[in-house]
This record gives sequence, C-alpha cells and structure tokens, in this order.
Amino acid sequence: MTPLRPILTDRSIRIWDAATGAAVGKPLEGHTDIVSSVAVSPDGQHIISGSDDKTIRMWDAKTGAVVGKPLIGHFGVVWSVAYSPNGWRIASGSGDWTIRIWDTETGAMIVQPLTGHSDEVISVAFSPDGQHITSGSSDRTIQVWNAMTGAAIGKPLQGHTDDVTSVAYSPDGQHIISGSGDRTIRIWNAKTGVAVGKPLMGHSDNVTSVAYSPNKQHIVSGSGDGSIRVWDAFPHVSTPLRRTCDSMHSQLCAPPDSDGWVRDLEGRLLYWVPPDCRAAFHPPALLTISLTPHIRSVALDFEDFAFATSWTQILSSVQV
Repeated sequence: MTPLRPILTDRSIRIWDAATGAAVGKPLEGHTDIVSSVAVSPDGQHIISGSDDKTIRMWDAKTGAVVGKPLIGHFGVVWSVAYSPNGWRIASGSGDWTIRIWDTETGAMIVQPLTGHSDEVISVAFSPDGQHITSGSSDRTIQVWNAMTGAAIGKPLQGHTDDVTSVAYSPDGQHIISGSGDRTIRIWNAKTGVAVGKPLMGHSDNVTSVAYSPNKQHIVSGSGDGSIRVWDAFPHVSTPLRRTCDSMHSQLCAPPDSDGWVRDLEGRLLYWVPPDCRAAFHPPALLTISLTPHIRSVALDFEDFAFATSWTQILSSVQV
C-alpha cells in the first residue's frame, strides 16, 4: 500500500532560516521526481535526499552543490533517509520493500539489502548509539536491524492496524515510537520489543510523523488532520520498579495537597512543592515537576530517598 500524499512537482530541496523563516540560497535541484525525504548530517555539513526517482543524493549544506554521484540501487520510491549518529552511514527505506545501508564517503552499499518486510518501507531511523536501525512499513510492522551486519533482530513489532508511517528513537535509545495510518502513536521498549502503555490517541487522521524532544520529556506528532500534537512522554514509560514498589517510594509520587505538601499514608509531611511546580507527577519512582508548562521539566529520582522525623535520624541512616 502506498501512503497518500499531495502531488508535488518542483522536485527540489530548500533550506530555510529557522529564526526568520526565510529561504536560504537557491533551491537544490537535481532529482527528476518528487523528493520524499531529507536529512542533515550530524556535523551539519551535508544534506541527503530520497526521491521517487529511486535515488539518494548528497548536497553541500553551505553551497547547495551536489556532492558525488546519486546513490543508485533501489527499485522503488526512496521514502526515507537517515544519517547514522557518526555521519559515516546512510540508511534508506524504499517502496521496493528493502532497507539499504550506504557508506557516505564512497557511496557504496555496505551490506546486502535488508529484506523481511512484506510491503513498502516508509520510515527508517538509527538508534542513538548507531548500532541499530529501525524501520516502519506498510505491512503494519516495525523491525529492528543490526546496523553493522544488516541482520534482523527479534521479531517484528506488531500492534498497528495500518501503515507505519514514521519511527524514531528516544534520545537515550531505550524506546522506539511509531506513528501510523491507524491514527495512533505507539511506544515500544527498544530492547524487548514490548509495547509500553496504551496507544496515544487523539488525531483524527493518519499520523504522518513522530519525534522525541531532545530531553525525552515530550513526543511530537504530525497528522493528516492538519494538527501537530505534543504528548507528555513519561506517563507512558514503564520505569523499572527495583525497590520502588515499597510503600514509602510509592507515596513519594503522590500528588500534593491543596497547600502543596506531599504526605505519607499517616499524613506526615514528606516534602513541599511550589505552586508553579505542581504538575506532571509520574509514578512509580520518577517524579517530574514542570518548571514552565509545556517547555521543560526537572526529574527527581527518589531511589535513595531517606525520610525520618529529624535530620539526625536521616543522617545516621544514610551509609556514606
């Protein structure tokens, strides 16, 4: 199944000033069909683009000049391109149902095409450590691959009921998020492949793009319904429980009372939260207090929290 999109004909890439919104330089031209995906190298020196003309091109980000020859090998639309974190490799996902990995210096394919999907590969992403590639497909699954060998890792992640149109890693690499034509976003444990929490629902049309904020606090999604949504990531993250299931640690994550105090089960004071920091508490052990709503937050880890009725009791109970 081919994702729906408007008909575009200028076949160009443009660079825009993020502060002013003004176009920078002339359009980058060279593709002979629709440009489906772009990515910027980690050092900001180059841009890569994938196109319906079945090629990937590299450009000098400063001058707009084409760098080298087009990367040729796919037999279908190049839907998605991504740089490895070190900038040495490029991953591309295609309508030919494959993922290919390219050397940025030579333009050569490093391994044989990655095969396993049973429909078009719409989105690809490298893990933050560069060891893995994740792909989303019109076959409604997500697959994780070894970025060095091209071998599939584990079974496909299943749960979406329509095309998987976008995939991304959390900044720490612990989670994968996916957007789909089923109008939902899902969060997955990157190591186990298990779905984390329930699907994020709210869009009224296809979810076309997903991304994590750099601090992992939020997930952003774009949709065919014309909207962009920002989601709080932590309520949907399963934090390892370790020692946090005991009664004291669970009480630490209780919401504050009307005066801002968090209390234990017997009503004793544990700590006070300022009025402007009383939102976004996330159990079981990680308490997030929003400093400026929807902008940034501070995470407090209570794993080694010590509580007593006097400071001397607390100090004497802590092992240095």
